[in-house]
Amino acid sequence: MSEQLKSIMDAKREDLYTLKTHAHGPKGTLPLTHEMLMHSPSGNLFGLTQNVGMGWKPSKLTGKQVLILGTQGGIRAEDGTPIALGYHTGHWEIGLLMRAAAEEIRSHGGVPFAGYVSDPCDGRSQGTTGMFDSLPYRNDAAVVLRRLTRSLPTRHAVMGVATCDKGLPAMMVALAAMHDLPCVIVPGGVTLPPTYGEDAGKVQTIGVRYAQHELSLQEAADLGCRACATPGGGCQFLGTAGTAQVVAEALGMSVPHSALAPSGQPIWDEMSRQSARAALALEAQGFGMKDILTDQAIENAMVIHAAFGGSTNLLLHIPAIAHAAKRKVPTVQEWNRINQRVPRLVSVLPNGPDYHPTVRAFLAGGVPEVMLHLRQLGLLNVKALTATGETLDTVLDWWESSERRYTVRKQLKALDGVDPDEVIMGPERSRTRGLTSTVTFPIGNIAPEGSVIKSTAIDPEVVDEDGVYRQTGYAKVFTSEEEAIAAIKDGKIHAGDIMVLIGRGPSGTGMEETYQITSALKHLSYGKYVSLITDARFSGVSTGACVGHVGPEALAGGPIGKLRTGDKIQMVVDRNRLEGSIDFIGIGEEEFTPEEGAKVLAERELHPDLQADPKLPDDTRLWAELQSVSGGIWKGSVYDVDKIIEVLRAGKAALAEKSARA
Repeated sequence: MSEQLKSIMDAKREDLYTLKTHAHGPKGTLPLTHEMLMHSPSGNLFGLTQNVGMGWKPSKLTGKQVLILGTQGGIRAEDGTPIALGYHTGHWEIGLLMRAAAEEIRSHGGVPFAGYVSDPCDGRSQGTTGMFDSLPYRNDAAVVLRRLTRSLPTRHAVMGVATCDKGLPAMMVALAAMHDLPCVIVPGGVTLPPTYGEDAGKVQTIGVRYAQHELSLQEAADLGCRACATPGGGCQFLGTAGTAQVVAEALGMSVPHSALAPSGQPIWDEMSRQSARAALALEAQGFGMKDILTDQAIENAMVIHAAFGGSTNLLLHIPAIAHAAKRKVPTVQEWNRINQRVPRLVSVLPNGPDYHPTVRAFLAGGVPEVMLHLRQLGLLNVKALTATGETLDTVLDWWESSERRYTVRKQLKALDGVDPDEVIMGPERSRTRGLTSTVTFPIGNIAPEGSVIKSTAIDPEVVDEDGVYRQTGYAKVFTSEEEAIAAIKDGKIHAGDIMVLIGRGPSGTGMEETYQITSALKHLSYGKYVSLITDARFSGVSTGACVGHVGPEALAGGPIGKLRTGDKIQMVVDRNRLEGSIDFIGIGEEEFTPEEGAKVLAERELHPDLQADPKLPDDTRLWAELQSVSGGIWKGSVYDVDKIIEVLRAGKAALAEKSARA
């Protein structure tokens, strides 16, 4: 016997071969009736056998069954210490919320079930090939979550517990499709910022700042150690995770004042119990998701997104939720209309003007506090139904005079010395402080189908007095993020440059996030003077003059894929009117009009180095094609089954005709 095999197989356990070949089984009898045996599917009957086999008391089997789906990751000991790590803090404490919900359901005579579909971490996969699976994961997880829901035919309601960038949107997309079932989202909350240190967004730039001699090795090591100051919850900034939580509440899928709660604390734990009671109440009233996720609810979510200054990634996720709910999918024009009407009222990371962590937004009153201001302005559909079974109007009436509102806002002042009205502002104060609307959709000969910029997050120092950002400069074109970040670290990017990153859309990389680049530009001393244009997307914490979602993408023949280093580009973004343009206007010293530039680009070949990333997984290649024929990123990167079947049938017919001719 080899020493290796011996080390693997030898066990020093005296009980190893103490075996049984049969057991008495659970005590008691199933609560069967004549009607059940005559008419119930065999699966329902066998389900009761399975339930008692797992230890549930036979006498407690007749309660309403509630399925709790979560994105739990890792293995925690009873004292919270790790036995096996999760991918991120966002799903590390999800099991505690699921347990609280289950206990609440059980206390009301219900029968809770639990299932898990864990989620990745966009921060962990930044700059790696793991990012190629990030956005496609959302669709995959939503499919699995829907399958798990349908695979428990006896469930009466569903609760979805999730926190972060892809897990929470996947959960919302999945539950949005459960039209006749009552469903409630339990957001996983936020981690606390370190008392002394940097937030989880800024700390992701320690590598590039060290390379540029703006941090020492010891400083980088210390800052990196402390950034996630508590072990659970999403990042401390209003990125995609925080924005998704806010949107879930705005849609009416979550109970009031649940988004952005501090993970692991009593108010967070109780939120899960409140959500369980809400799920049971919705079931008792006969409400399903079709009653909550209306066109009016979708618009409310867009309004709240604008008021918070949320992540541009929700421009991918809200349309996907609407598609799953079989509601009207918002267009770019509708996003623009709402952003022109709705004032930004929230001052948090990463937008500012004051960089408060998201826990302060929660203590300032969170979503309901913002909604109070928006209701006064007549910008909300207040008759929309919420997870409580009550209308939004009724919820806001309760919030306005609630002890909860008074107490949390008072706590913010007592704990951090921060006026809650400086975190969530009224419209007049917001105007005085210079808060601008969230997103602009530049078009031009580089982006004829459109693009997105989080215009509210452009550094005010580079914006002209009339509120317009203007830059004309020469392109430095890259076909990989690795190449682009190396150029920054090696000092090859300078103030005034316009970085162009191509081939990183759905067909190239699964539409990767490029936070490595945007965060580097944000936190380098000269970064505010550098712009970025790409067919990729950005992290929710990204800031600066960064234009993404450029369409058509380079690998679909888009003009962005024909740009070359040295091309002259003009960028104009009006942060007040929410209008913008990005145009190719010259080569070297030669200049021409945008119309002439469009003709030059039309005659050019694609960039010689442009190609799909060689490491792009087949799974993502398939996702890219399916979402492309379903309307692409402006439709939410969804799977439109009818359209996919139509294209497949047309393709099969064309192939058959070609074969017959051969």
